[in-house]
Amino acid sequence: MLVDSEPLSNRIFTDKINSLGLNLSYEESEKLFTGRSDKDCLQIVSSKLGNPVPSEFMNDFNNEILIAIETQLVAVQGIEKVLKSLCDIPTMVCVGSNAPVDKVKKSLKVTNILSYFDDNIFTVGNVKHGKPCPDLYLYAAQKMGIHPEQCAVVEDSVYGVRAGIAAGMTVYGYCERSSKESIKKEGAIVFDCMKELISLLS
Repeated sequence: MLVDSEPLSNRIFTDKINSLGLNLSYEESEKLFTGRSDKDCLQIVSSKLGNPVPSEFMNDFNNEILIAIETQLVAVQGIEKVLKSLCDIPTMVCVGSNAPVDKVKKSLKVTNILSYFDDNIFTVGNVKHGKPCPDLYLYAAQKMGIHPEQCAVVEDSVYGVRAGIAAGMTVYGYCERSSKESIKKEGAIVFDCMKELISLLS
């Protein structure tokens, strides 16, 4: 939820899986795949196709995403103000993402917010199971030296919220592009804009 990558990723991913023989709309694809790990997405696609996804598919997809990030990616509106306010408190911050680490770092660099995180970037490559399992958030908490119950997670997908709740953390659900009802049902404290998050975390 730091960068506005989901619409970009969803468009490219949907076009690529449809080229394999599926016929999903962007809306259907978004509902199926947003917040899931690459491994889970491939399993779903394979199940729908009735045969394995080509071995080069995910590499090709990630390469296309990296190219698109350079010119099309923007940070979520207001996120830098939130990060600055957390630094002023001060608060330890990190990233926990289901995306590959090179994609995460490039996304943060392109949108000029990489410096807020130093080396505190944790991805699905660090754990056996990505979101919605709690592994990634528990790993991040361990590396940061913070007990899970002292951690706050900010998420914008149902699967991310599930991971944070399962890890025993307080979860804030950003609902600008997501269903507020679905996010709240999972146990998150919901909000619509980053200005609200500053007061919620204060």
